[in-house]
Amino acid sequence: MFDAPTEADVLIVGYGPVGQLLALLLADRGKNVTVVEKWPQAYPMPRAVAFDGEAARTLTAAGIGGLIGRIGEPSGSYQWKNADGKILLDIDGSERKLCGWPESTSMYQPALEEELQARAATLENITVHRGHQVVGLTTRPDGAEVTAVGEDGTERTFSARWVVGCDGANSFVRSKMDAGFSDVNFSHDWLVCDVVHHDGREFHPNNLQICDPAQPRTSVSAGPGNRRYEFMRTAGETVEGLNTRESAWRLLKLFDINPENATLRRHHVYSFRAGAAETWHEGPLVLAGDAAHVMPPFAGQGMSSGFRDAGALAWRLAALLDGRGGSELLDDYQEERRTHIKHAIGMSVNLGKIICQTDPKAAADRDMVMLAAAERAAASGIPSQQRSPLQPLARGFVKLNEKGRPIRPAGVLSPQARVERAGETGLFDSVVGLGFVLLTTEDPEQLLDPADRAFLDELGAHVVRVVAAGTPAGEAGPHAVVDLDEVYLPFLAEAGATSVLIRPDFYVYGAAAGRANTAELVAAVREALSEARVPAGV
Repeated sequence: MFDAPTEADVLIVGYGPVGQLLALLLADRGKNVTVVEKWPQAYPMPRAVAFDGEAARTLTAAGIGGLIGRIGEPSGSYQWKNADGKILLDIDGSERKLCGWPESTSMYQPALEEELQARAATLENITVHRGHQVVGLTTRPDGAEVTAVGEDGTERTFSARWVVGCDGANSFVRSKMDAGFSDVNFSHDWLVCDVVHHDGREFHPNNLQICDPAQPRTSVSAGPGNRRYEFMRTAGETVEGLNTRESAWRLLKLFDINPENATLRRHHVYSFRAGAAETWHEGPLVLAGDAAHVMPPFAGQGMSSGFRDAGALAWRLAALLDGRGGSELLDDYQEERRTHIKHAIGMSVNLGKIICQTDPKAAADRDMVMLAAAERAAASGIPSQQRSPLQPLARGFVKLNEKGRPIRPAGVLSPQARVERAGETGLFDSVVGLGFVLLTTEDPEQLLDPADRAFLDELGAHVVRVVAAGTPAGEAGPHAVVDLDEVYLPFLAEAGATSVLIRPDFYVYGAAAGRANTAELVAAVREALSEARVPAGV
């Protein structure tokens, strides 16, 4: 165990949005968090411009959900058109689906980071050291020590039981691990232009990719009042020649933008990559966000994937710090997240190959195939199905069968919809609370024996009975939730279950039917979180 004194439970290297979110999720679990960030001030311009519904759910868990409308807007339609303006692909990101939030939210990243940092500043168990460049990292049996140099040249040493690298694609933490990195070898240079319009124009669609082989380009929302335009570097153009204000204004003319009707706030050429670390944890060192993976922007999954990392990691580190579980928890984190990232990168690269095509003949072939698919979908009245970045967990911290495969619905992301309890109406997470949740159609007093109930209470789990919409308050019971949107009872029925155990990151651990089966489910979680297991890093 960890007997030596430490400065923090968790030290986070890097204080971008993933590090900020992870710090909040850990602090809300009562853990002491130290953050070391090399830049004295937060970067003032946006990088990412959107996050998905699952990310919105996790941000809400970190206490800023009510502010999302201020820093973001539903992304709305996301269209891909060819050079002739014909629609190749049309995705609606405004719908509220599985997580109770829009499928995609376009946001202004500096505003999001301000909200995350402002909340962190109110928590006494988060300490942020800005302007400190990490130059050394050593591990020891009870944790790790991080050496950093401040702006004045003073060297300081920080210690913690766990160190999480959230320090970007060129991660110092990753460089100190035997992590490896698998590169997909798909990279292009793009000129990014952040623009504020002054002419009151509206955008239909709100987000647009123009798959023009002569000049692939993008126009997307970057949150209320902000706009992002991107232009791919084409043959014969140098990075230096592209990265000028003159080039930016020249290319912005393709969208009828000029200095008279807009302000160019920033222009910068970036080169996207696609790949992921092969190892995500080693002893007391763990990776998250861009330190663990990078991908093209075309599926909007870069920041969202980092937020998934934070959600999946926070409860595991808290469990380890509480003496529950062992290195298997972080093995599962690595397995779950690498599998999901592989899918997200593949999806992003495939979309990138569509828009980055500069060969006219290949682009014409692409258009023919995609337009034919769109016509078939229109004729059938059934929208063409797009691959989703959301994938069920194939392994990891879920209930597995004898062949090592999840027993569905184990591994799926649990739905979130409106419920009502004791006169309070809202989304499930807000009404019920965060942490493990045992959701059941049965009376908890009859369902669980005293030992199982005591274990769940010790775990901080919420045991919740769900009843049908329209159930009189007197029959529902004081702790039951009413399924206002008729989501949870059908979810359980489809699974053939009366109970489902949901993890703190909203993924289903497993389901059960009846008292005996539920006891087996609780026993499996108790074993997986057994204090007898040796914590990772020891």
